[in-house]
Amino acid sequence: MTTAPHPVDQTRREVPVTYNARDLIKEGVEAQLVLDEQIYCLRITRAGKLILTN
Repeated sequence: MTTAPHPVDQTRREVPVTYNARDLIKEGVEAQLVLDEQIYCLRITRAGKLILTN
């Protein structure tokens, strides 16, 4: 028998901050993001999709 997952307490959940990817990238198609000294590349493809790589 499996048990159902515990429900998430929605009263304590914070609303995530929303950023416009084009504002982050500004000019061009690529921006660098840093997390814990690791650099990631956020890129807008020709098809208008986002790719995040490290």
